[in-house]
Amino acid sequence: MAKFVFVTGGVLSSLGKGILSSSIARILKSRGINSNCMKIDVYLNCDAGTLNPFEHGEVFVTQDGFECDLDVGN
Repeated sequence: MAKFVFVTGGVLSSLGKGILSSSIARILKSRGINSNCMKIDVYLNCDAGTLNPFEHGEVFVTQDGFECDLDVGN
């Protein structure tokens, strides 16, 4: 039976939701429990490059042109 852990944080960026999610997955893995992290940004018809940087945080562009936010490494 699948079990889910949801990490939410409202509208503020830089609260550490990505780090928290990664840490929980790492703890589960160390105890022999398989887990997958999935980040979902629920922006409708928007990408990180068109959002206000003061509300969302800095935008990073990868070598392949993908625009992402601060959680790019998590």
